[in-house]
Amino acid sequence: MSLEILSGSANSALAENIAKNLGVRFDQRTLERFPDGELHIEIHESIRGCDVYLIQPTCPPVDEHFFELFLLADACRRAGATHLTAVIPYFGYARQDRRAHGREPVSTRLVADLIAASCIERVVVVDFHSHAVESAFAIPVEHVSAIPILADAIRPSVHKDAVVVSPDLGAVKMAERYAKLLDLSVAIIHKSRISGAEVTVQRIVGDVRDREIVVVDDMITTGATIEKAILALLEAGCSSSGIKVVASHGLFVGNAVDRLTRLPIEKIYVSDSVPAPERFPLPIQVSSLTALLAETIQRLHRLESLGDVLAHE
Repeated sequence: MSLEILSGSANSALAENIAKNLGVRFDQRTLERFPDGELHIEIHESIRGCDVYLIQPTCPPVDEHFFELFLLADACRRAGATHLTAVIPYFGYARQDRRAHGREPVSTRLVADLIAASCIERVVVVDFHSHAVESAFAIPVEHVSAIPILADAIRPSVHKDAVVVSPDLGAVKMAERYAKLLDLSVAIIHKSRISGAEVTVQRIVGDVRDREIVVVDDMITTGATIEKAILALLEAGCSSSGIKVVASHGLFVGNAVDRLTRLPIEKIYVSDSVPAPERFPLPIQVSSLTALLAETIQRLHRLESLGDVLAHE
């Protein structure tokens, strides 16, 4: 059974690099919209009897990229693909895994059900917002991590007395993983979220005075969490030079760029789970997920163990 790589429009460069790494063809497809806005998809090569991997992060516009994935999956099923796996490096809706006020959908669960309904048999994701999201799926989920890759990227520039900072309680385990890989200590910021774009800092646990800091999180969206964290750390007396920010997913939406450029950030480190921003005003280093995802796909195709590449809390 041959291995085939297809992608939507969200990050075709990453998909093409994965195909090259694996030494397989990058299947061509048509993605276009009719005058009324309906999406039309057509696969150009035969995939009958194949093991197909759809590469599609669901970065903004999230809904459009999810729907592309659903239509690609249906096209593959109708074209006779034997196995179908969705590789979703950045998974949108992962933060909506519970009802906060009562009259809301559990969006994560609904999206997981739609993925299964589109006949996708397995999902591969990179650094879920929460490991608990996996419980929303009735199909197997393989959760891999960009943390070792990003830790390697930042290691040459990190001072031995630096502190890895978790900007909220949800990122503590992630911060501990970075700290273990970099042999650094950890500080934790307790925050409260006011809205989707506003947060407030309550207190900092850990010694940050006069020390270089590395703020880590799973994603940067509007930059509000990073902004509040760095301002609180500066007020607590951390070193204002050498501030680094590390995130698996760099979305940079809304006024994120304005927020971040006002801060004394030395460099931002992200993966290429989503396309890197063009003409970014701050120093940014993008580490590729190509080798990690290619290795994951190769092992799934060969029915080999993923034990040493899966993310563990």
